[in-house]
Amino acid sequence: MTTFAPAPAPLRIGPHTVLPPVVLAPMAGITNAPFRTLCREFSAGKGLFVSEMITTRALVERNEKTMQLIHFDASETPRSIQLYGVDPVTVGKAVRMIVEEDLADHIDLNFGCPVPKVTRKGGGSALPYKRPLFRAILKEAVAGAGDLPVTIKMRKGIDDDHLTYLDAGRIAVEEGVKAVALHGRTTAQHYGGTADWEAIARLKEHVPEIPVLGNGDIWSADDALRMMRETGCDGVVVGRGCLGRPWIFGDLVSAFEGTGDRRAPTLREVADVMLRHATLLGEWIGDESRGVIDFRKHVAWYLKGFAVGSQMRRNLAVTSSLDELGAQLRELDLDQPWPDGADGPRGRTSGNNRVALPDGWLKDPYDCAGVGAEAELDTSGG
Repeated sequence: MTTFAPAPAPLRIGPHTVLPPVVLAPMAGITNAPFRTLCREFSAGKGLFVSEMITTRALVERNEKTMQLIHFDASETPRSIQLYGVDPVTVGKAVRMIVEEDLADHIDLNFGCPVPKVTRKGGGSALPYKRPLFRAILKEAVAGAGDLPVTIKMRKGIDDDHLTYLDAGRIAVEEGVKAVALHGRTTAQHYGGTADWEAIARLKEHVPEIPVLGNGDIWSADDALRMMRETGCDGVVVGRGCLGRPWIFGDLVSAFEGTGDRRAPTLREVADVMLRHATLLGEWIGDESRGVIDFRKHVAWYLKGFAVGSQMRRNLAVTSSLDELGAQLRELDLDQPWPDGADGPRGRTSGNNRVALPDGWLKDPYDCAGVGAEAELDTSGG
């Protein structure tokens, strides 16, 4: 088992020290407070755990769902919020609100989302193509943030003919961004194919002034070590690799601390985590049934590779109470060991190849006419 510890110094994001240099990727509908709690429990609080996407318009308008999503447990430190926005003025208002009301300790800006409902409005991974707009958003965010560090997460570009990551990285440095995370895929790739780790290495060479974090195809702790070794990046961002496996953050801590300890839980241990996850969701939502219903989307990820019949999977997918969920889980063969191959890819793995963009978006990377407050999303999360 690999024990190479590639980061002699901890990751520094403004005043915050992240050791080991591991970040939970913001994922809509996933990285809410309950899931972050689970991940932090397995990592003993080590690492940085980012909220799911918060839209700047919804935050400024104090949307009820959004105000719940920005809630942090008292044990979360630093408190990290990811913001999505396409209008510099609205982004600036949201950032100043976070500072004035002490809502977070770190702000990450979303320029990596490939979802059509986002990119067709010019947001997410589509936005860095419009260099002046990208710069204006960063300028407003950094100015409004004051002492709070601002970071960004982005993709390589829209497609192989419209790469933006090197220009975006340089603009980020010039505007005072404290770190850049790169998902080694284009928007067109969505989550298909293989992440381009060489692009992460090129970005690190291009912007040596600030930390560069790598994201994409980290399915195990040893993948994280290999990415650090092969790219020279300053830290890793883990997304789909933790779906149904919050204990991967414990593995990551062990790996970066130079031990070979890796978790291979039995189905009984996995079932215990499933029940805790559902319980936390119910407590957070304030309704046990709604919490269990929200948990349903996690069931297939937790059970990946285990011998669980199709009927039982269907039964688990329609539970609506903790007692019902627990009873269904107790009917499984809970002595099953961790299955071979269960550490591999999970979550969405398909490509898209078509990118939804505003009309004429690719004609001129410097023409930002028609992009503004009307393109903002009015809801947060998934």
